[in-house]
Amino acid sequence: MRLLLLLFLLSPALVAEGQVRAIVPAATSARANRFYPPAVDAGDYVYISGQGPRRPDGSLPPTFEAQVRQALDNIKAILEADGLTMERVVYTQVYLEDISKYGETNRAFAESFGKTPPARAVLGVARVPEEPIQISAVAVRSLADRRAVYPPNYSPSDSASPGILTDDRLFISSMSGSDPVSGKVPDDPAVQVDLALDRLQAVLKAAGLELSNMVFVNPYLTSKIPSRVMNERYARRFEFGNTPARATIEVSSLPGGAQIEYTGVAVRDLRKRKAIRPKNMPPSPTASPCVFAGDTLYCSAKDGFIPGPHGGIYASTTQHQLRQTMRNLLDNLEEADMNFNEVVSTNVYLDDLSDLQGFDDVYEQYFGPVLPARTTIQQIAPTEREADKEDHFPGLEQVSLIAVRREHSH
Repeated sequence: MRLLLLLFLLSPALVAEGQVRAIVPAATSARANRFYPPAVDAGDYVYISGQGPRRPDGSLPPTFEAQVRQALDNIKAILEADGLTMERVVYTQVYLEDISKYGETNRAFAESFGKTPPARAVLGVARVPEEPIQISAVAVRSLADRRAVYPPNYSPSDSASPGILTDDRLFISSMSGSDPVSGKVPDDPAVQVDLALDRLQAVLKAAGLELSNMVFVNPYLTSKIPSRVMNERYARRFEFGNTPARATIEVSSLPGGAQIEYTGVAVRDLRKRKAIRPKNMPPSPTASPCVFAGDTLYCSAKDGFIPGPHGGIYASTTQHQLRQTMRNLLDNLEEADMNFNEVVSTNVYLDDLSDLQGFDDVYEQYFGPVLPARTTIQQIAPTEREADKEDHFPGLEQVSLIAVRREHSH
């Protein structure tokens, strides 16, 4: 097993053969998290774990703007360890414990990227592992078709592109439920949802694509948007049973006072798009369990919900819920003729970051020699951990994932 891991880490040729390898820069290896690597090189794309604001020696820069720059420098060091540059970054997710720091975040981003910055989503969350910021990223190996996409009448931003095209995908920045000209947020939640979806669709159209090209969507919403309203408006835009994979995440706050935003990934060639649904899952108007973009499988967020008759979350602890979550994720992977060894990236949403150690003890049991890149956040305040009258407990964790099919899978 040690020899196999060494081969994964040292041989770039394996990437060309459809294998994956961890990226561990020398400067960060001494304090690298044993539950996930700084990044995973999956061939055409590199998935970078959430990076905090600390220097490689563990010290914290004195100002918030310097902390943002350091998180971005950490991403840069990871890319350079793989022979790549920041120019290769196509998408970033930014998690802020204080959304009022959005302007300072923008300034740091503008300094770190050139004329064509990556697509980006920015969220206000309750906690990140290393306060006050965490940034994850996706980079593309080839710059051949990388270009920014701008819808008509889009207010230009020097710190994020509305969309970034690669040779096979479109990465879309978060599009909020605010008026694109005035920035005003309407009072009606349904109008906000429609505005956000209209803006998402405008980026797709500017790239010559439609909503049917979407393979994965993150709706990020605050408690002011009822999920029933969001789902009802969302379902109108997609084909029943063939919707994108989805991770719907309630967050603490969003930039500009918005209450909802959508971000996601589309595949350029519809022939490379295929939805995956296990037999124990009925077709859904709002989310497919997983969707292929070529050899890359984007999977919806899952929690510890037991499907079927009398379905629900019956486990009372994060660890026990996670075991059912992993079972649910495995159902999806197996339907695609894949397994956990092919997972290259995960997003973990915890009800309480204080549960992280217990979560990790279970999490690490499921993956092969190359652990996936990972981003972990606590997006809102912890819930009351009480069972309802039907003995259902609240969800304490959610996990979404990206997997890349190896050549041996069919």
